[in-house]
Amino acid sequence: MGVLRAVIYQLFLLITVIPYAFLCLLCAPLPLHWRYKITVGWPRLAVWGARTILGIRWQVKGWENLPDSAAIILSKHQSAWETLFFPAHLPRQACFVYKRELHRVPFFGWGLALLRMIPIDRARGRDAFEQVIRVGGERIREGRWPLLFPEGTRTKVGTTNRYKMGGALLATRTQTIVIPVAHNAGECWPRNAFIKKPGLITVSFGPPISPEGLSAEEMNAKIQDWIETEMRLLNPERYAGSPATRSVS
Repeated sequence: MGVLRAVIYQLFLLITVIPYAFLCLLCAPLPLHWRYKITVGWPRLAVWGARTILGIRWQVKGWENLPDSAAIILSKHQSAWETLFFPAHLPRQACFVYKRELHRVPFFGWGLALLRMIPIDRARGRDAFEQVIRVGGERIREGRWPLLFPEGTRTKVGTTNRYKMGGALLATRTQTIVIPVAHNAGECWPRNAFIKKPGLITVSFGPPISPEGLSAEEMNAKIQDWIETEMRLLNPERYAGSPATRSVS
């Protein structure tokens, strides 16, 4: 049954993404607000399909922690599910940091390129940090929310990768609060897994963390402390005997 559901869901994504991509291209002349609203209809559809076809339900803790002001979202990254959920359900436009090469991906990349997010050229090495700061600051001034995964890549359930400094640097340089996010999407949608599991995903938005008076390193440590502590509350069985934090750099 799991294989059958997975096949049906993949077909659902494929059948819907191609016409949706062409719709997004046709909307290119429209203002960004409308392009974004139309484009994120597909992630919303994909999250709905995961619930309907795969039985992956979701709930949110801490909606009240989302401000009606400038903010940076820094989230745990376990699966593709959260990359669909955030643009579909955050109350402001989410701006992902991603490698510019994704623009070359047919359909998905074309729509992404129209949304003026934060593409970076990873070949530039450390200069990529400055790209995040410069473009991220512009997006914040536009009233949008930069969204970064500080661990960089998707992590296996129950593990913690090194927290990179990009989000903390953006926060301290622009003096913008950070909303940390913990979730357990990997329990239902494991990393790189074709077969998904029915169940309930909890997305937990933490209280705002202010960068005032903090160095980027201190900010990064506070973000990691909250996220990793909350992860152990969401799924304590996954972290038995594991410390909540590790060194950051």
